[in-house]
Amino acid sequence: MVHTQSITDDKLVASYAKGNNEAFDILLKRHQDKVFNYIFKIVKNEDIANDIFQDTFVKAIMTIKQGRYTENGKFPAWISRIAHNLIIDYYRQEKSENMQSCDVEDVDILNKKELSEETIEDVIITDQIHSDVKHLVKILPDLQREVLLMRYYKNMSFKEIAEATGVSINTALGRMRYAILNMRRIAEEKDIVLTF
Repeated sequence: MVHTQSITDDKLVASYAKGNNEAFDILLKRHQDKVFNYIFKIVKNEDIANDIFQDTFVKAIMTIKQGRYTENGKFPAWISRIAHNLIIDYYRQEKSENMQSCDVEDVDILNKKELSEETIEDVIITDQIHSDVKHLVKILPDLQREVLLMRYYKNMSFKEIAEATGVSINTALGRMRYAILNMRRIAEEKDIVLTF
């Protein structure tokens, strides 16, 4: 048996792309502390850092599985760049949700949909979207549905999901990815619109 420390990151990525989930587990273990510490050092909040950390590896999984990983010999820099971009996205989203300049005269900061009462149309559309999502969740394969419910309805981290289901974090991440892809595919096939 080859000692895992002697396997390069690129060989592990290539092996994972061919379906060897254990290869990604090794990559995750090899880089998780450095990536998490980098994120936590910037956001200074453990819950937010955990979310960004998980999103980082979900994005990595999707990129590798789609055959779009091209960073030969630079996996640590690549995964750190994904984390960095997600941190920027987080702060942009925070800024857009929490700040609005009062200096701009032609913008009425109180004229926002979020501050107005829902119309009956909004209520009907929201109810329909919730109903469609429930339907899509019900038709997912059991293992994918389980991870999705734990993540979005019970607000569990992927580490907690992995422990609760007795699988690796990589497997939990993979099931989540396939659940989302399946829901998108089914929604497209059935012409279901899940946004306003």
